[in-house]
Amino acid sequence: MTKRLFKALATSAVLGLGATTAATAAECIAPANPGGGWDFTCRQIGKIMYDIGAVDKPIQVTNMAGAGGGLAYNYVVSERGDDAELIVAASSATSTRLAQNAYAGMTADQVRFVGSIGADPGVIVVAADSPYQSLNDLVDAVKAEPGSIAFAGGSAVGGFDHLKPLMILQRAGVEDVKAVKYIGVDGGADAITQTVGGFTQAMSGDMSEIVGFLKSGDVRAIAVLTEERVPGFEDIPTAKEQGIDVVAVNWRGLYVPKDISDEDFQKWADRLQQVADSDEWKEAMVANGLAPFTKVGGDFQSYVDGVVAEIRALSKEIGVIQ
Repeated sequence: MTKRLFKALATSAVLGLGATTAATAAECIAPANPGGGWDFTCRQIGKIMYDIGAVDKPIQVTNMAGAGGGLAYNYVVSERGDDAELIVAASSATSTRLAQNAYAGMTADQVRFVGSIGADPGVIVVAADSPYQSLNDLVDAVKAEPGSIAFAGGSAVGGFDHLKPLMILQRAGVEDVKAVKYIGVDGGADAITQTVGGFTQAMSGDMSEIVGFLKSGDVRAIAVLTEERVPGFEDIPTAKEQGIDVVAVNWRGLYVPKDISDEDFQKWADRLQQVADSDEWKEAMVANGLAPFTKVGGDFQSYVDGVVAEIRALSKEIGVIQ
C-alpha cells in the first residue's frame, strides 16, 4: 500500500468519525477496532489518567483500524505531527512491523515512543514430559543438532513468536538460527497443542496464552522473558537468570507525534508514570493477565530503538525482509 493511499484512507477514516472540536480533551487513537489490545490500552489508560487526576478532562478514544496499525501511524505522521494533545496506543506489534517495513516505508523515528506500563511476558514452554528441564538444555540441543528442534508459535514466520527463540539462540551463541524450524499456527492454543502432541519440541508465546495449560499440567514453562520473575508465577525462571540476556515482552504503551516539545513529551511520560503507580492500574493488570513493565520517557524510547534494530537485523537474516 502506498503512502498516498494510506494518507487518503486515514483522512477519510477521521472525517467519518467527526473531527475533534478545538480545545477539547486529549485524544487517544486505538489503531484497531473496539476490543483487543490497542483499544484496551487507550480506554484503560485514558480512564485511569482521568480518574486519578492526571488529566482534567476525560480522554476521547478514536478507533482507526487498518493495515495492522499502519493507517493510524501514517495519519499521525502526516496530519498530526505536532499535536501535543494526541497519544496513540502501541505494542510490540508496532515496533515489529516498523522494523520489518510493514508500514509502507514509514520508520520508527517518525514518532516518539513515550512509555510502556504493562506487558504480556514472552515465554518458552515444553510438554510436561519433555526431556528439557531448562532453557539451557533446549539451547544445548539446538547447538548439537539445529535441525532436530522445532518451535511452534501463534504468529506467522517472522512474527514476534518466531523472533523470540531466535533472539535467545543468537544471544546463546548459535550462529545459524535459520536452521531452526518454526511452525506458525493460528494462535497460542494451537501452538501448545503442537508441542504437547510432540510435533514440536517447544512453544514460543505469551504468558496469557499458557496459564490454563500450566494449571492443567500439560506444559512446563522453562523461561519467562522478563527482567524479573512474574508475580504469581515465581516458579518460572527468567532467561536472564539462566545466563541468556533476552527480554521479550508484548508491551502495552503509547507513542506521541514526533514534533511536540520535549516539555509536552515529558508531560505524557509523567502522566503515564502516575498511571503505572496507581492501584487502579495494578488491578487492571491482574484482571487482564499483564505483568509490570514500566519504562517511560527517554528510557522507553531507547528500549524501542534497540528492539527495532535487533528485529530488523534478525528479520533480514531469516529472509523476512531484504
